[in-house]
Amino acid sequence: MIEEKRRNKRVAISMQLEISTLFKQDNVKVGNVDAPIEVVNISRTGIAFKTESILPLNYYFNSMIEIGDKDSRFYCVVRIIRREKNEQGENIYGCEFIGFAPVLNHVFDELEAEN
Repeated sequence: MIEEKRRNKRVAISMQLEISTLFKQDNVKVGNVDAPIEVVNISRTGIAFKTESILPLNYYFNSMIEIGDKDSRFYCVVRIIRREKNEQGENIYGCEFIGFAPVLNHVFDELEAEN
């Protein structure tokens, strides 16, 4: 299991994401990834997910996160910062949000209050 390193509360959530392109800041791109992803948990600062795909660390992807209704949708860039294997042999990735607007903190206020 991923070691707890976040300062913010992790909230278990059931979501699906898809990554079609990964990129680095120096315009290095990895295309045609099409990795099915199951989100494990989310916090104000990042997201953890599992996938069968092997994804490179320190790469970024664009993401649209929708929590609950459409008013709780936000777009951000996500950076993959670590990978571990769980007991079932699945790849678990820890990621951080880049460029997350603080004005969206209300989304996490509500999510944390529910859990």
